[in-house]
Amino acid sequence: MAVFMDQCGRSVSLQKKPLRIVSCVPSQTELLIDLGLAEHIVGITSFCIHPADKIKGKQNIGGTKNLRLKKIKSLKPHLIIGNKEENEKDQIECLADEFAVWLSDVKNLEDALSMINTLGEISETQANALEIVNCIAKNYPVKNAEIRSTGIYLIWKNPYMVAGSDTFINDMMAKTGILNLIKEMRYPQISVEEIIALKPKNILLSTEPYAFNEKDVAEWKLMLPDTHVKLVNGEAFSWYGSRLCHLATYFKEIASCMQ
Repeated sequence: MAVFMDQCGRSVSLQKKPLRIVSCVPSQTELLIDLGLAEHIVGITSFCIHPADKIKGKQNIGGTKNLRLKKIKSLKPHLIIGNKEENEKDQIECLADEFAVWLSDVKNLEDALSMINTLGEISETQANALEIVNCIAKNYPVKNAEIRSTGIYLIWKNPYMVAGSDTFINDMMAKTGILNLIKEMRYPQISVEEIIALKPKNILLSTEPYAFNEKDVAEWKLMLPDTHVKLVNGEAFSWYGSRLCHLATYFKEIASCMQ
């Protein structure tokens, strides 16, 4: 038996290499596939959409916040991969009563690299995990970039919600030299008036989970004419797995256009 610590400080025991895996997190589904584990993934969420050619035929276990527990149990997984933020605590605890459940808790790039390494160890794909980690580490500084500007990152509308100080999004903003003006934790609700009062030099409108568009950009430019407003790829800022290997140029472009 092997025992692994997850990122929530829980001990996860495995009798053998997991050959039947359920993934409850889109970015980690993509990572597992890039680790070479596509054939071992038996269940994924409805939000697990990448890579499209490798997720065909996988059993749908519901949304990240409303997992189909009976479906998951019927798949008899050796291992369930979840996330503290993206999945509901009561559902994870229910599954953990019967199965090995490994939870990630990724708030910065260092957490992401640790998560990749550990999943490589658990699945016995250490070489692939190391290759991914080295690729990411080569392209992103562990130390945050010099802060050159301020900003706010919007994730939702009606009501408006923003990325707070203890999120992976916050860390990726810092990696591009942007100081997040939101000091509250997680994803607080905020009013237009509060945003205006903060006088951000940049407003980043995410394409997910809410799909902001160019109309939203135009509306914010009217409200804050001196602020740089940009539509940004939500997956780039919040998917903390192997996708980061392919986004170095994108983040350099983001950094270069911030005012």
